[in-house]
Amino acid sequence: MVRSTKTDKARQLNAAYAILQRNMPLPKAMQQLSGEFGLSERQSYRYLNEARYLDRPVEVVETTVPITLKIPAGTARLLRAYARSSGLTIGAMVARALAIFLNTQRRHG
Repeated sequence: MVRSTKTDKARQLNAAYAILQRNMPLPKAMQQLSGEFGLSERQSYRYLNEARYLDRPVEVVETTVPITLKIPAGTARLLRAYARSSGLTIGAMVARALAIFLNTQRRHG
């Protein structure tokens, strides 16, 4: 059995949210979600139950992959300190910084 990624889970939760917005009876909603994503009815029920508490659909983020980077120790210390103070993960900060850098390179290159 393959585990769902965070992206998969967000899509399934959003589908459950959309089904609930249509006021579909729970047994039918479970069957629809189960059929659409190949989930067990028990798992479908869990997504539907969680979706009941949402105000809006959740953000679907791109699937991430691990990589290894070597950076100067001083930069790593600054990065860790900023991560602690901002509440962001190091991965999120590096991804944002690289996206900004790569976008500026496309415009100028």
